[in-house]
Amino acid sequence: MGNVVNRAIFSSRIFSNNLVTYQQNHRVMKHVDPVQQGRYYKLNVVIKQPLIGGVFTCEKYIINLFNRVYLFRPDLYEHSVTKIESGKRVLLSIAVNI
Repeated sequence: MGNVVNRAIFSSRIFSNNLVTYQQNHRVMKHVDPVQQGRYYKLNVVIKQPLIGGVFTCEKYIINLFNRVYLFRPDLYEHSVTKIESGKRVLLSIAVNI
């Protein structure tokens, strides 16, 4: 499996902002992100799409714009990324736990 580089831009108890790079051969299995309390929202903006693969799926989106901008509840709905067959996937991830 390819490496993931997760660069924290800002992080607090309520808000986090990360630049995440998924390398070729990486994939994310279906999962839900547990939180101890509150509602967890994530806004992911795909900056660079892989050439082949790396498709994000979620049981339920709040917003899905052009398969590049996603707002969803990772604490409630399963989400995953298919295997990146060629290239890399880079995204800006903004998370809020309220």
